[in-house]
Amino acid sequence: MEYSKLIGVSGLSGLFELVSSKADGGVVRSLEDKTSKFVSNRVHNFSHLEGIEVYTTKENINLSEVFLAMKANAEKLPDTGADAKIIRAYFEKVVPDMDFERVYASDMKKMVKWFDLIMKNDIEIKLSEITEEDASLSTTKKATNLTSNKAPSVKNAPAKKVNAPRKMV
Repeated sequence: MEYSKLIGVSGLSGLFELVSSKADGGVVRSLEDKTSKFVSNRVHNFSHLEGIEVYTTKENINLSEVFLAMKANAEKLPDTGADAKIIRAYFEKVVPDMDFERVYASDMKKMVKWFDLIMKNDIEIKLSEITEEDASLSTTKKATNLTSNKAPSVKNAPAKKVNAPRKMV
């Protein structure tokens, strides 16, 4: 299992692995109980962990950097049901630059729960990197698209009739 495939789903607790995606949703596997199910994107929103950033007093940092700081810290992980003050004190030691006015206690509890699930499932925390070949291919595709863009063709169609309201006599 890869860190790049992990997602959070709104309305559902825990973390999920995105098994496959479709136009109207995706098949996800829970990291807690390993059950798979289809989740509609009409009802739920998907958030890839790679795309989540955490507010700090300087520049925002990626969630993976917070997880790596939590992993490097020798202090015991607080319980997810612990008081908000205990969890805040933990994060003040782990990520002292975190903006505690904009990062709520519920977000910090979620980070602790997610980190615990990642550690229990032995998932390596790393961002997926774009290789030089991928970067060069994407830039050549963009250049090709820019040069091959044609002006949209307009057909000579007669003007549409507008239905004016009738006058009452």
